[in-house]
Amino acid sequence: MNKTKIALFLVPFFSLNILAQDAVSQETAPQITTPKLSVLDSIKSTFVDHEIASCVDKEWMDELTNQDLFKEMEFDIAHINPDEKVDYDLSTDLLKARLKEMDAKSPFNIEYNQGLENIIKSFLKNRKRSYERLMAISEYYFPMFEAALAKYDVPLEIKYLAVVESALNPHAKSRVGATGLWQFMFATGKQYNLDVSSYIDERSDPLKATEAACQYLSNMYKIFGDWDLVLASYNAGPGNVSKAIRRSGGQQNYWNIRKNLPKETQGYVPAFLATMYIYEYHKEHGIEPKRAAISYFATDTVMVKREMSFKQISDLLDIPEAQIKLLNPGYKLDVIPSVKGKNHYLRLPVPKIAVFTSNEDKIYAYAQIEEDKREKPYFSRKATSPTGNTTETAIASTEARSPYVDYSEEPEIVRGSKIVTKTKYHTVRKGDNIGEISQKYGVTVSEIKKWNRLKNNNVMLGAKLKIQTNERVATTVVKKTPKPAAKTKDTTETAIAAVEKQEAKTKEVAADDTENKEDEKSEFYVVQKGDNLNSIARKYGVTVAEIKEWNSLEDTNVLSGSKLKLIPNENVPVIETKAEKAQQQIASSAKVHQYLVQKGDSLFSIAKKYPGVTVENIKKWNDISSENIKPGMKLKIQG
Repeated sequence: MNKTKIALFLVPFFSLNILAQDAVSQETAPQITTPKLSVLDSIKSTFVDHEIASCVDKEWMDELTNQDLFKEMEFDIAHINPDEKVDYDLSTDLLKARLKEMDAKSPFNIEYNQGLENIIKSFLKNRKRSYERLMAISEYYFPMFEAALAKYDVPLEIKYLAVVESALNPHAKSRVGATGLWQFMFATGKQYNLDVSSYIDERSDPLKATEAACQYLSNMYKIFGDWDLVLASYNAGPGNVSKAIRRSGGQQNYWNIRKNLPKETQGYVPAFLATMYIYEYHKEHGIEPKRAAISYFATDTVMVKREMSFKQISDLLDIPEAQIKLLNPGYKLDVIPSVKGKNHYLRLPVPKIAVFTSNEDKIYAYAQIEEDKREKPYFSRKATSPTGNTTETAIASTEARSPYVDYSEEPEIVRGSKIVTKTKYHTVRKGDNIGEISQKYGVTVSEIKKWNRLKNNNVMLGAKLKIQTNERVATTVVKKTPKPAAKTKDTTETAIAAVEKQEAKTKEVAADDTENKEDEKSEFYVVQKGDNLNSIARKYGVTVAEIKEWNSLEDTNVLSGSKLKLIPNENVPVIETKAEKAQQQIASSAKVHQYLVQKGDSLFSIAKKYPGVTVENIKKWNDISSENIKPGMKLKIQG
């Protein structure tokens, strides 16, 4: 009975205790807060059809950008000897039969000869693994090549030429500067509208370079009418092929003129035919091509409407920067520039293209936000005050004081600003490139190269780069504040003194106005080789002392390429030096002839026709860097 009462008494007590513990646990439970999203995450969270997928793995990207294959192929072409026999298990009769089959379905003259057999056996013996890798890369590039070749009615077998030229590496660069899949020299690339600038090199752009190669090959076929000779001219130049034909007594079969071609070209066409044979009969020789992780048809392009970096695209689309570089090798600084009148395209896997085109406005908005974050240089001399007046105007307004007030007692603090040049040092970290560094500090790539004496755009990890920036800093000027003078009689002397003081201030203002006008009239002169301060002063009708004063020069030494501030004397005509007059007289007296290049011509033979003219003269007058010319070209000759 007592136990029952005690139990009934304790039950409510324990119930209240449990409820109290629940209340306490709820009060003390930590509040879960949602982390604040970054601008990037906020934008990406609104993307339509956002899907993370990587179509190209690291090994495949490494393979497509591997330089070893190019170096091996370049070495083979330069040193291969078609006359050296090779021990390899391939019967001559079987090889003849296969070459005959190839010849039946090809516009090339594929005929058996001992030299071709030697090169085929050499490749099969020493380069089997290389061709396995090349055939995998071919799966990506060959569809692109075939579409362009068909457009220009160029034999589809020409696609093997890119294997011989660059080992299918868009970044391949030869010892003489030829660049890209099709190894265009700078001058030839310009001739076929391949743009080369600080930001882009279209010789490395697979689509544009392939288009240019098709145009070049088509033009060469119109000249020679034989695809074997077209291949030889692609390597040696049409001039050398024409010379070889003449030296061979007019024969026009490649194998008959081969001994009169440059040494490298003697193995070039056989290497092309040997490559074609290995691609056609790789199964019979136990060559198993590796598979491509992505095909050309799995990618597409989109026109980019504003400047964007590969890093921004990588962050937004969750695609590795290395993959973007792989698919867009024509952009040298990993930045897609925005140039008026030119369209720039971005190649991406098809799923990423879908995301980009569905969210273009948001992507460009993010790029603008990133642009706004960069520190900008100050170019304006005047800083606007909150009232809309400039700092100089605000300061000047404090100086318009009464001539009857005594300024000798209380100080006044006037705040303004000025622009100063500051030098900083940037330590190059992993993943940095000169384009991104220039964007970070609001300077140009050429300025960074100039400050650090860099010959190219490559920067070493850990290097310290000198950066100069223009920054506006606050200035404080302590001035006398007005204080009412003691009451005195307004005498004639006081009035005169006040007038004199006001006139002095008027002269100061006039001097300031003169200085501002001079700044407006000033211009900058770039010092040329052979210039000195005397010749520059005579040219602009000023004195050496004035030039030194305007440019804070301590002596009369000036470096070629430096900029000098000058305020030309409008009343003095610009004086020409004797040397300049002499150059003008020579230029005016020299007659300009136009020479039409004939078949078989060379710059040397043309120069001999004009007394005193050299090959270098002709190259300079016509702005060409190589000696390769073709019939039909018009050359300017002065003499």
